Amino acid sequence: MAGTGAEPGITAGDRVLVTGAAGGLAAPAVTRLRARGVQVVGLDLQADEHTIACDITDDAAVTRAVDEAVERLGGLDAVVHYAGIGVPNDAGAPLAPDALRVIDVNLLGAWRVTAAALPALLEGRGGRKGRVVFVASELAYLSLPFVSAYSVAKRGMTAYADALRLEYGTDLHVTTVYPGYVRTPIHAAAREVGLALEGQVRREEVEDVVATVLRVLTAGRPPRDTACTRGGAVELWAGRHLPGLLGSAVARRIRRRAAAGHFDGSPIAAGLVRRLTRRSAGTESTTDPTTPVRERSAS
Repeated sequence: MAGTGAEPGITAGDRVLVTGAAGGLAAPAVTRLRARGVQVVGLDLQADEHTIACDITDDAAVTRAVDEAVERLGGLDAVVHYAGIGVPNDAGAPLAPDALRVIDVNLLGAWRVTAAALPALLEGRGGRKGRVVFVASELAYLSLPFVSAYSVAKRGMTAYADALRLEYGTDLHVTTVYPGYVRTPIHAAAREVGLALEGQVRREEVEDVVATVLRVLTAGRPPRDTACTRGGAVELWAGRHLPGLLGSAVARRIRRRAAAGHFDGSPIAAGLVRRLTRRSAGTESTTDPTTPVRERSAS
């Protein structure tokens, strides 16, 4: 069993598995890790020299890919979960197919990969604990319209991280990172249906998230939970400790935006606009189930 004091963080020669490796947040993190001499293998839908093709919603594919990654690396010291998709959904609409896909990729995908990687992580090296880093989102604790599946997945990821820490914390460091809104391709589906978050919430930069994950990986005593900026830390604290107050503030803002016509033209928002303003804002529908989704970086 590893000791409880500070240990050397991830450094040159160590072995890291990164999911969603080609995504907007993961790709620069992988580049930075390799520049430090860290051995990195990625998982993503498309393979390249350092990335294994893997659909993380497929149990057998995950087992094969993680086994191959461990073999390539000669062991495993850390797993970083970036993989995620974002597809807007109506919280009162049927689950299938988009909401289920979001939950399967963002939450259950991280669970599958962690479970497959756990034996290698628990072997450790030099008496050190293995590390698991979950890149969640402030939306785990801050509710906004039309992201219920994403929020459920990220809140679930937080709960899974807590359970993993409780059951395996003697031999694992487990950290959950909570980015705010970051401009990455994960938001493309929302923009296509007129529900972009750009300009509606406080923005963080890719570097904020990359630097935070690197600090967690290299820290002697990695934190349990961390935001990526000071503003994010305030929002995360409010979401966790003042949910009623924060929820009321968000509801008032959404009502004002609906009255101002901000959601007009978006079919998914039509029902909400009618309920808040008693006027029509288009034809209600759910997201087109044929809209392609990509497992890329979480935000």
